[in-house]
Amino acid sequence: MVTSASGPILQRSSALTRYILAPNPGPMSLEGTNSYVVRAAGYPGAVVVDPGPLDEAHLQALADAGPVELILITHRHADHTAGSARLHELTGAPVRAADPVHCQGGGEPLHGGVVHAAGLEINVLPTPGHTSDSLSFHLPDDGPHGSVLTGDTILGRGTTMLDFPDGTLGDYLTTLDRLEALGPATVLPAHGPVLPSVESIARDYRLHRQERLGQVRAALAQLGRDATVGEVADAVYSDVGPSVRRAAEMSVAAQLHYLRAEGSGQAGTVG
Repeated sequence: MVTSASGPILQRSSALTRYILAPNPGPMSLEGTNSYVVRAAGYPGAVVVDPGPLDEAHLQALADAGPVELILITHRHADHTAGSARLHELTGAPVRAADPVHCQGGGEPLHGGVVHAAGLEINVLPTPGHTSDSLSFHLPDDGPHGSVLTGDTILGRGTTMLDFPDGTLGDYLTTLDRLEALGPATVLPAHGPVLPSVESIARDYRLHRQERLGQVRAALAQLGRDATVGEVADAVYSDVGPSVRRAAEMSVAAQLHYLRAEGSGQAGTVG
């Protein structure tokens, strides 16, 4: 977390967004969760996207960046949601997410469409794959090409895991198509640095998934079609450390699910 003597620092991420880095670094969260503060130029109110962990200093800094009028959640994982109830207490702002479990203060579940808040038009994009409830938030007026807050669907560094069986590869590939269609919009990820052009990044992510599928196919050819997830992970992810082994195995499980559905002619409907 970037801090000063007065506490966590709000940092510029795009023309209409700033963020505070949460103090939860780790193998899966990279430097920590980026909690975004979004508002139109000159508008007093703000939207917070992904409050992050239950850390009082972090949440107070988000509240102080307000007044916060709405809290949005990209997906259900605790490094994005654990602080949402407390931020609601601090600000009175409703919390909206795809999963009603994470909605608070009268906030309605999100299933797509447009949210008008903080002087902005925020396009809500269902982008499942990392999890079934993953959302991205497109800001078409943020800079010359707009921006998109991608949660964990696209990271600022590396590639995301698929939380199988909740997240599936079939859904994820469809999501990459949807994000690619946004063109050169800036990527505002929940972990890692800001990236240019979601169109380019989505293509790179798809290529990476295709390469992994080729490696899994090769492993199955060597090990047999009934190879276990652990055996395939040993072959395909031999270079990963123990801290991310579980994520590798979930990715393998998602890939095997996709390939077996593909073999039965059902890959197009996986998820």
